[in-house]
Amino acid sequence: MSQSQRLARIEVSKQAMNFSAAHFTIFSATEREDLHGHNFQLACAVTGPVDGTGLMFDYAIIKRTLRALCDDIDEKMLLPEHSPYLSISESDGYVIATFNGEKIPFLPRDVLVLPIANTTVEEFSHYFLSQILALPSLMDHGLTEITVKVSSSPGQDGCAEWRAA
Repeated sequence: MSQSQRLARIEVSKQAMNFSAAHFTIFSATEREDLHGHNFQLACAVTGPVDGTGLMFDYAIIKRTLRALCDDIDEKMLLPEHSPYLSISESDGYVIATFNGEKIPFLPRDVLVLPIANTTVEEFSHYFLSQILALPSLMDHGLTEITVKVSSSPGQDGCAEWRAA
């Protein structure tokens, strides 16, 4: 096997890669969880070629990226923009989430509306993966696979995966 054909996997999961957020999972047109929060953990694994110096690339890039993504949504009420059961509007200085006829008001500074269908770990993992895939600083290294994992508590997580075509 030549040096250019060698692949390796780097997994990054650090205590600093976390965010605290409020949410509620929507189960149907009439059922949802009560509003609550978690201290979520974010982890990422990337697979790519190892060069002749024994490096895939400086994986501090991944650590900085994941920390920045966590910081962007830390201490927010997360709402799903693409839920078939929740509508989001603004009125009288509030963000109003309407579910099953019930209006739930929030201060705009506390809310982040994400382009997802539900506020679940599986949707969060796809959201973060899409953010990572949009970064040339990572994707310019010839990566062949990326796995993103979001945990809401130990042993409870969702993963999203990407593989190069």
